[in-house]
Amino acid sequence: MDFETWWLIAVPVLFGLGWIAARVDIRQMMSETRSLPDSYFKGLNFILNEDPDRAIDAFVEVAKLDPETTELHFALGSLFRRRGEMERAIRVHQSLLARADLPQAEREHAQHEIAQDFLKAGMLDRAEQGFKQVLDTRFAVPAVRALIRIYESEHDWPRAIEAVKKLRALVDEPVPQLVHYQCEQAQTALSSRPPDLEAATAALDAADHAAQALRGQSRGHASEARIAMLRGAVARLSGDSDKERSFLKSVLSTAPEYAGLVADDLLASYEKAGKLAEGLQLLKEHYDRYPSLDMFRVVFRGMRAQEGYEPAWTFAREAQRAHPTLLGLDRMLEAELAMGEPDTTSKLAPGADLGLLRAIIHKHTQRLDRYACSVCGFEARNFYWQGPGCNSWETYQPRRIEELA
Repeated sequence: MDFETWWLIAVPVLFGLGWIAARVDIRQMMSETRSLPDSYFKGLNFILNEDPDRAIDAFVEVAKLDPETTELHFALGSLFRRRGEMERAIRVHQSLLARADLPQAEREHAQHEIAQDFLKAGMLDRAEQGFKQVLDTRFAVPAVRALIRIYESEHDWPRAIEAVKKLRALVDEPVPQLVHYQCEQAQTALSSRPPDLEAATAALDAADHAAQALRGQSRGHASEARIAMLRGAVARLSGDSDKERSFLKSVLSTAPEYAGLVADDLLASYEKAGKLAEGLQLLKEHYDRYPSLDMFRVVFRGMRAQEGYEPAWTFAREAQRAHPTLLGLDRMLEAELAMGEPDTTSKLAPGADLGLLRAIIHKHTQRLDRYACSVCGFEARNFYWQGPGCNSWETYQPRRIEELA
């Protein structure tokens, strides 16, 4: 290989250029370091010594001395918000928004941050205004999601539905709670005096349309059950018992785990139509396939009133052997005592005081006779579609606590 003489010149030149570049970088770094306030290094030292409170105070001082440190302002504001120091977080973001020279992109960022501060502080009106101001920015999606949470917490279902529509226009994803927003509208219409059946029906039609996106998903069962229950209520108020019975009966096939929630109304509808025996048989067959305490209570009460002692207690004994629960026994004694027959005691256990026995059992079953939220653990005697503690949807299983153990 021939040695090119020009390499003798090129190598030293390249080496010299690299040395000069390194010197320039070092000088620039040293210059920038000397320009940093002492509070910055104090803050770093406090962090290294695991003293976060004093570190925060030091960084706040840096932000005061150098108003150009916008990233530090954002970091401090977020930190204050996470720590629950909402007044300080708001003040940091307000100081950014007060700057006339703040670039537009950073102004939008600060507006979104202060809206989050207001939301966490519970200042919903100001939070709503703040999120609306960034709907046309890169923060549109999180802002719309926050607006949905605000309207949901205020039970402003029409505006929550409109916000969901805006979200769907921005991102192509299903929003499961939309079905419940429309069901809540229907429930409100039914609760008005007089009930607005037309508005309720329109809301349920919209809920049905929204539920189409959930079909085939596990969450879709709850939505379908709730829609059918509300349609049954509309039919009952309209005086159409056949339609009511049809809607309630559909829950047994489309969402069998929720059948216990409609069992009372369904049996009452069969009784109204003079078909109580048919209704009891339907519920008993459903219980055999999908046993639950709520369904057990309805079937036992119905059999005890319609067919008498022997068939009812035969059913109850078989059910308790297959699925023994204190709540089941409590329900049996409650129904038996409700019959008020003078010879009840001798049939069950000669000389036994059923009232005393039921009182003792009931004392221990009260804490088990509840529904529980799978997210926050909030327990309630009534079934909720939305957890009262965490505001999550469809987190209550339609089973009592004892059944979940």
